[in-house]
Amino acid sequence: MSAGSFGVEILSSGMAVPSTALTNRDLEKMMDTSDEWIVQRTGVRTRYRSDPKLGEDVTSLCEDAVRSALERANVAAGDLDLVIVATCTPDMSCPSTASRVAGRIGAVPAGSFDLTAACSGFVYGLNISDSLIRQGSYRTIALIGADSLTRVADYTNRKVSILSGDGAGAAILRRCDDPSRGCLFQSMYSDGTLWDYLYIPTREEHVPADVDWNETKLNYLQMKGREVFKFAVTKFPEALEEALTKSGVKMSELAMVIAHQSNARIIDATRKRLALPADRFYVNIDRYGNTSAGSVPICLHELREAGRIHSGDVVAFVAMGGGMTWGTSIWRL
Repeated sequence: MSAGSFGVEILSSGMAVPSTALTNRDLEKMMDTSDEWIVQRTGVRTRYRSDPKLGEDVTSLCEDAVRSALERANVAAGDLDLVIVATCTPDMSCPSTASRVAGRIGAVPAGSFDLTAACSGFVYGLNISDSLIRQGSYRTIALIGADSLTRVADYTNRKVSILSGDGAGAAILRRCDDPSRGCLFQSMYSDGTLWDYLYIPTREEHVPADVDWNETKLNYLQMKGREVFKFAVTKFPEALEEALTKSGVKMSELAMVIAHQSNARIIDATRKRLALPADRFYVNIDRYGNTSAGSVPICLHELREAGRIHSGDVVAFVAMGGGMTWGTSIWRL
């Protein structure tokens, strides 16, 4: 079989969140905010926060999510050719989170690497995984998206921390004999001139000269909320419209849009601009907050488990994140 005759199937999915829920009422005790204020501006009601004392971190979330996906797919870890983890909050810079996860689950000697594209990471990973499988060198790939934004959330800054949540989602992708399945169109973009819209400074020189700052802001997520909102409400629909035009897929043919859960207002603005009914634009930010690279695969898993997407459906994955990065992936499941 030639490389061009391969298709790609999403065999299964899995997800994991920490054991501790952090509600808006909890945040009211930590900062000057209210449940009403948070819901009105973000749509978030609950998010989850990792507890290091319980052994919860990005690596453990990835491990739990991928083990769940492997079990559902009835695939042994030793059958994996590659493990990819999309994250911008790794527990360590070296070794990669993917390498540690592969070792923990017994995926040896599978290749492994981390992918850093912030909230766009899982969508980037879908595009890369599909391409690697179609060209013939890889048969089975575990793709994981995970972040622990609560670890880099400054709880004295309600503009950022009210969104932040921790979580991981995973998918097992495998070569199949039907070339019509898999990615129909993909895009990956970035504009590094806008890096200071969303960033985590670790040294003083990382902080823009025009920003009022102090050392307490180092290692915490910084965001220009108004600028990010304007960027997102423009790029989300533009990216989807481009993807549909270039793939030849009509809006009416989409079974579901699986979007990064950035902010409920951004999601709603995108849906309305595209004139999509609410039941075809999945939203779960109210229950998990913004989990960065974890949000798209968590949505994917919940949709699969609920029986809302099926084999043969055409779905659109879309995300936007720090960098600034954005991307799309149109799939026939």
